[in-house]
Amino acid sequence: MAQLHRPATLDDAVALLDVRRRSILVLAMSGLPAGEAEAWAEKLTLAGMERKLREFEIWVTEVGHAAAGWGAIHGDILEGLYTAPEFAGRGFATGMLARLEGLMRERGIRVVRAEASSNARDFYIRRGYQLSGPKTTAGTWPVAKGLQ
Repeated sequence: MAQLHRPATLDDAVALLDVRRRSILVLAMSGLPAGEAEAWAEKLTLAGMERKLREFEIWVTEVGHAAAGWGAIHGDILEGLYTAPEFAGRGFATGMLARLEGLMRERGIRVVRAEASSNARDFYIRRGYQLSGPKTTAGTWPVAKGLQ
């Protein structure tokens, strides 16, 4: 299935919020303690998504005209990576991660850092990231990967 990566715009806010919320509620459930995914998803707002679109560089993965996922970067930080549940396990998140790492590499960034949720930690480790610290008080795992 052909996928297109393109920069996000404010017009994408509703669709990207929907992808993030569904990703958390469906895909994150298995890796998080009971109730944590629901609490996380409840905090999400359209205003928050619009703020992310202004503050971070966000890219959308499109399949047809549907948002299959998105990822956000800021400097050397991977700020987020989400896949719509119906596209999970088909390489879309891996493709977006490669795209974002490529952009960072082109900009001379040598190490990408992220805070992985418990459900995403193994995803990153399988793609060359290493734990770079203990679990934070926010429940995330600091991870980092050298870019060549």
